[in-house]
Amino acid sequence: MTDALAALKLPNAVEVQTLKLLHQIELAHTADDLFRTSDRAEGFVLGLETVKVLNAASIEGLYKTFEAAATARRQEHEQ
Repeated sequence: MTDALAALKLPNAVEVQTLKLLHQIELAHTADDLFRTSDRAEGFVLGLETVKVLNAASIEGLYKTFEAAATARRQEHEQ
C-alpha cells in the first residue's frame, strides 16, 4: 500500500493523515467501526478535492487506496 501512496507524491501533511486513516481502517473491530472510518477517509479525500489541493489523478488514487483498504478489512471480518 505504501508503494501506491509513494506513487501519488502527496504533500507530507496529506500523506501523514492518509497513513493515520489507513491505520484506523486496519484497526476497525466491527462493521460499524469500518463504515465510520471509511466514511471519515472518504470525507478527507472529498475535502482535498473540494479545496483543489491535489490533481485529479491523486484524488482518484486516494479514493482507490482507501477503498482497497476497506475492502480488505471487510473480507477479514467475513472470515
